Amino acid sequence: MPIDTSLLKPQHWVSAHADYLYAFARVRIADEEQAKDLVQETFLAALQRADKFEGKSSERTWLTAILKNKIIDVYRKKSAVVVSSDITDAANDQNFFDVNDGHWNEAHRPKQFGLEQNNPLESKEFNQILKACMQKLPPLWLSVFTMKHIDDEASETICAELKVSSSNFWVIIHRAKLNLRACLQKNWI
Repeated sequence: MPIDTSLLKPQHWVSAHADYLYAFARVRIADEEQAKDLVQETFLAALQRADKFEGKSSERTWLTAILKNKIIDVYRKKSAVVVSSDITDAANDQNFFDVNDGHWNEAHRPKQFGLEQNNPLESKEFNQILKACMQKLPPLWLSVFTMKHIDDEASETICAELKVSSSNFWVIIHRAKLNLRACLQKNWI
């Protein structure tokens, strides 16, 4: 049975979805030009796969799913070369977190950032510092951290997509948190 593609309106994609898709990509990709390219690639891929659109979701949801896969491809390429020092035994860091629940131990809890919830300028400044700190992470760490904490992907999905073992995944998350914590405390507090 042929799929009814009359639900798609490709002539309106740029005006209706480009800004949203670009913002989605920018949160996950540091390079503005690469984010723009990914949005264009998303539109092209959607046009090529218009016959696959089943109408079970909105156009925007479908386009976002395509973009998300393109972003994962970027993560995969960036993290293809894993430096052995990126993934090592985390035994030296175990004292930071409770082994039972994974939360910070009392002595090592992060300090209050002093963010005022009602101060948009301060939040904007904090977000800029957080982005800068995230960009200092090794590519694999950034990919894993972004997929886990921004995209809320399941750990198993991240491991499969980025081809890392479960134990390496948790070491990477752990190290990324420690690095972000140190960076934020140095640059924000």
